[in-house]
Amino acid sequence: MKVIVVGSGGREHAIAWKLLESASVSHIFCLPGNGGTACCDRCQNVAIEATDLEGIRQFAQAQQVDLVVIGPEAPLAAGLADALHALNIPVFGPSRAGAQIEASKAWAKALMQEANIPTATAAVFTTYGDAVAYVQSQGAPIVIKADGLAAGKGVTVATTEAEAIAALERAFGGEFGAAGNQVVIESVLEGQEVSVLALTDGRTIVPLLPAQDHKRIGEGDTGANTGGMGVYAPVPWVTPELMQRIQAQILEPALAALQARGIHYCGVLYAGLMITPDLQPYVVEFNCRFGDPETQAVLPLLETPLLEILLACVEGRLDSLGALRWRKEVALSVVMAAGGYPGTYRKGDVIEGIPTALAQGVQVFHAGTRWQEGQWLTHGGRVLNVTALAEDFATAKAKAYAGVAAIHFADAYYRRDIGYRILEA
Repeated sequence: MKVIVVGSGGREHAIAWKLLESASVSHIFCLPGNGGTACCDRCQNVAIEATDLEGIRQFAQAQQVDLVVIGPEAPLAAGLADALHALNIPVFGPSRAGAQIEASKAWAKALMQEANIPTATAAVFTTYGDAVAYVQSQGAPIVIKADGLAAGKGVTVATTEAEAIAALERAFGGEFGAAGNQVVIESVLEGQEVSVLALTDGRTIVPLLPAQDHKRIGEGDTGANTGGMGVYAPVPWVTPELMQRIQAQILEPALAALQARGIHYCGVLYAGLMITPDLQPYVVEFNCRFGDPETQAVLPLLETPLLEILLACVEGRLDSLGALRWRKEVALSVVMAAGGYPGTYRKGDVIEGIPTALAQGVQVFHAGTRWQEGQWLTHGGRVLNVTALAEDFATAKAKAYAGVAAIHFADAYYRRDIGYRILEA
């Protein structure tokens, strides 16, 4: 089989790496890929950007590929899956209509309300003045969300009215482009966030192991929001009973609501959840794709071949696959970022020590890297994901950070407390 993986991040490197475990995969084209996928056996980077829908369509048709796996949200929201379906090319990833569940927070909120899915109360605004008046009437803390895609940076949990109004100024002032022309303002949910990535063929929906991301740039979950600074899986206090509740109250109603709207949804339905102190799950947001960095911790634990699962999804037979198989271990992944991220950062610094880290038994997933003249260079804000598996969290953390310590590039930054919540517990 020939497979295309669309995207250039750590998520896409992890997907390609996992698919290559299947001997039936003869070749993977990564569009455009990164420095990690450039060095994978049976893997080839192709200089076509993830948002170049016509370029991807033409390439997929010319190569007669057997499967396309779409990583990022932007091409999904732009309709890449639809363009490929029109050529009868099998695609894992929802249509443009389905991708609205991430591309518009207002659309997703309406769907949740219709389906009685537990979520925060919210109001939607298209003008700055009305939004400010609402914030002043509600007080703080309060959550401000740009409605559209903002690369994980369009959400502010404001602890004061001034902070909320500043977030509204950024959104309506154009910081997020058209994504900020409409905002969703929500009440604050208290508890711990958990990510549940579920795979669906449009009729059956199957969750993967729950994971906990660390979204803030600073230790102790302080500072600006990022795309994610590290993650662990599974989450031990998310019990089988709680997963059953998530399945019954959130995943299945969401899929049914999509079906009721005439949307055939094949791909990942990613539920970003807040678990309250009394273990009640509420949806913070839905995403239409594999999480990043959650994928880099969850997929290494998966024993069922990923190719087998994705084919079952695109062929509409997920219900016949049986229970997924998992390693009896835990995974912890640390993001190494460029200095200055999530603000301004430099590119082009030499990365050293990756072979040493790999020799220590960790997996290094590349995100913002490129391979040039026999060396890896930094090429993004989140540069690498260092993932370790072990029998317990303390050992996995020590192993991951030993891998991090072996890798060097100028002004490298990483949080030193990934997994602190579970280790404290």
